[in-house]
Amino acid sequence: MKQRTLAGQQVGAVGLGCMSFGGMYGPTTEEDSFACLDAALKHGVTHWDVAEIYGGGRCETVLGDYLRQTGAKVHIATKAGIYTQPKREFSNAPDRLRASLEGSLKRLGRDHVELYYIHRREQERPVEEVVETLVGFMEEGLIGAFGFSEIAPHTLRRAHAVHPVAAVQSEYSLWTRMPELGMLQVCRELGVAFVAFSPIARGMTTDTIPHPPGFPDGDIRTTMPRFLEPNFAANVAAIAPFREFAHSHGWSTTATAIAWTLDQGDHIIPIPGTRTAAHLADLAQGAEITLTEDDRAEIARLLPAGFAHGSRYSDAQWVGVETYC
Repeated sequence: MKQRTLAGQQVGAVGLGCMSFGGMYGPTTEEDSFACLDAALKHGVTHWDVAEIYGGGRCETVLGDYLRQTGAKVHIATKAGIYTQPKREFSNAPDRLRASLEGSLKRLGRDHVELYYIHRREQERPVEEVVETLVGFMEEGLIGAFGFSEIAPHTLRRAHAVHPVAAVQSEYSLWTRMPELGMLQVCRELGVAFVAFSPIARGMTTDTIPHPPGFPDGDIRTTMPRFLEPNFAANVAAIAPFREFAHSHGWSTTATAIAWTLDQGDHIIPIPGTRTAAHLADLAQGAEITLTEDDRAEIARLLPAGFAHGSRYSDAQWVGVETYC
């Protein structure tokens, strides 16, 4: 697979979001999870992204068990800063981040991770103070680099002024385009990687149309406005011509959506999530597609910025995400 730079290292241009291994999109088994991770290695998907909160630590445990059993060498990122006990809150306090990091390393079976994110910024705490905590983890050899998830460009500038930030992670896809209004540009200017989660629009830009009534309990899409009527039907209709465009080129819809995300900048690394080896192979194919100017123009015509019906998050899900437009 083609390579891109993340946290000072070369990784596959397409990474893997590992939230699905904890049941966030439905039940899975260790056997299926391990088969998916085998496929990731086979296809050159070498950056794996997880978080303490995913499955209450279950996702990190799955990765740790796999790494211990196979000895695979991969680039790992995990995240902390969202807590659910005794209540849901965001904290970037040094002691809580340290406890989270130590717990993540234990579950992963690692003495360090290559990249460590602040999952949500604690607004009451100056970001400069948070950076100092993260730099301390780097100096101890616990993390190789650090980043932030779902922050605004101005926060990135403040953090980067204290110490270089390796990456910013935010949702970015054909139907979620807010990063184009500042974050992609600032990341390029500062030499920061932009890690795009949900690059296949939470399953909408695939060859299988999601079926909201069949979403299992715990599926995070059940309260997202884009998956509720009348928005959902409108989004299905809007995306249908894009699916036809992909098929007319002999490409899957999934791979085409990944190719579009990669095409937006060489500092962008999409991290689609999946639970299956077959889907993983399809996602990886996105790195093999080269879009022409005609392709770009047609995709822009079919799915212009802002085409999606409904907000990407519910009111409750927006809490903690920094907005800037």
